[in-house]
Amino acid sequence: MDALFLWFWHLINFLMPAVGLATAMWLVLRFRVGGVARHQPRRVWTTLFLLNLAVSVLGVALTGLDGAMATYGTMVLVSGIVSAWFAKT
Repeated sequence: MDALFLWFWHLINFLMPAVGLATAMWLVLRFRVGGVARHQPRRVWTTLFLLNLAVSVLGVALTGLDGAMATYGTMVLVSGIVSAWFAKT
């Protein structure tokens, strides 16, 4: 039971950077830019979250580390690019 509990919290902590960054970027888009973030909020947040999650998984696969700074930097870069694209649409 202890191992299951630890695995669960490790999974939650692995997902939280993707959730947090997707939420922050969605809030900025919604309140500062408007556009598609205001009319299709679920689509915007889900896209940002899934891309951040893909970067996290790819970062673990390439570096072998969970939470490498290069992974977080790439996650911010990808979120910025996608948010700029959503701001234009």
